[in-house]
Amino acid sequence: MSTGEYIKPTESELEILQILWEKGECTVRDVHEILEKSKDAGYTTTLKLMQIMHEKGLVSRDTSAKTHIYKASVNQEKTQQQLVNKMIDNVFNGSAARLVMQALGNHSASKDEIDSIKKYLDELEKK
Repeated sequence: MSTGEYIKPTESELEILQILWEKGECTVRDVHEILEKSKDAGYTTTLKLMQIMHEKGLVSRDTSAKTHIYKASVNQEKTQQQLVNKMIDNVFNGSAARLVMQALGNHSASKDEIDSIKKYLDELEKK
């Protein structure tokens, strides 16, 4: 995957990427066991998804041992930023404010989250 190219991960691929971003390196078995806790996922389905993700350049694979080790090839922050930008453009007609208001209206933010948002907004105003 070249630097200018962006491949949008599917919902299932994002679930796997979240695991790899959190854990670092994992086998297919490791990923499958985590996925199984929250959804009915077959091992072969997880394996096939991770093979497709490797072909797409979303993950890299170390094949030097019998058990292949996978890790994310895409940056978490950059991927999140690209997905949010696309959502702002496509769903909120380019309005980041509408996205934020919708998110805060539909999700209970903790006191710490609200304080963090206020601090971020204060910093933006100072610029």
